[in-house]
Amino acid sequence: MAEITTETKPMTCIICPMGCNMEITLETEDGVSRVTNVKDNTCPRGAEYAKKEFMNPTRTLTTTISVVDGVQPVVPVKTAGEVPRKLLFQCMEVIRRATCRAPVKAGDILIHDILGTGVHVVACESVKKL
Repeated sequence: MAEITTETKPMTCIICPMGCNMEITLETEDGVSRVTNVKDNTCPRGAEYAKKEFMNPTRTLTTTISVVDGVQPVVPVKTAGEVPRKLLFQCMEVIRRATCRAPVKAGDILIHDILGTGVHVVACESVKKL
């Protein structure tokens, strides 16, 4: 029979401005950990966040992409959804190498399905052509 270990960790919820200081309980068996309890969260969203953040943390990525022939040299962009945190630096490398040609409209998809995540990179504002 495998040994089960239990530990608690502090975590601050970032879902809303309350910033609840929660405590999560982790159980580890055969090298696999799972969240078994979340306490001190004010709402159910805090418990959902804690479990998701521990098992598969994701983030929305915001940055800029170079614009060719635009009145601005760059356009602000963001991922249209969350990407796995472990892929953030690889996503940034793809975006750093990307360029787009003016005109660009806010909402335009500038990179489709970045790194096979199913998430697009979209323009956050419009850039007119020179």
